[in-house]
Order: sequence, then structure tokens, then C-alpha cells
Amino acid sequence: MDEKFLQLLGLAYRAKKITTGEELVLKAIRSGKASLVLLAGDVSSGTEKKIRNKCEYYEVDLRKLLTREELGGAIGKESRAIIAILDKGFAKKLKELLG
Repeated sequence: MDEKFLQLLGLAYRAKKITTGEELVLKAIRSGKASLVLLAGDVSSGTEKKIRNKCEYYEVDLRKLLTREELGGAIGKESRAIIAILDKGFAKKLKELLG
């Protein structure tokens, strides 16, 4: 994974422009606050289906990448399975870095 992507993800966390955890991410998607959802590649199929369906219904961009440990490490936490980017500017730049 690109180092710039991980650094930007950490910056978004420090700027309080992300939320983590299944319930909080689902709430952000439903309320229209989530601009981008990042899903760890090693989440359970049930969790992935639930998040994917919500993202499709509410038209939120979903990207599956990294592992729980890598996602968590980027924001200075142990492990995170799901991260929602709440800021449109951060989401746009992260999508550019993902290609």
C-alpha cells in the first residue's frame, strides 16, 4: 500500500474526520456523513455483505483493502475492520491515491 495513503488516513484520524466500528460506520452511512468507507480484506463475509449493501443503497464509495492490523496501524490503533471517511476532501484525495 502506498505510504502517502496511510499517512493521509492517519492525518484524517487526527483531524477527527473518520469514524470506526461497524455500528458507528453504519450510522454515518445512513445519515449521509460518510464519503468513503474502507473495509479490511479480512472481515467476515456477513459483515462485508451488511456494509456493502448499505453502501450500495446510500451510494457511498466502498473500497476493500489492507488487513485489520494495517488499517488500525495507519490511525495509531491496534486493529480496525471498518473505517468511514467523513470529510469529502479527505475522501477525494484517498480515492485518487487508490487509483
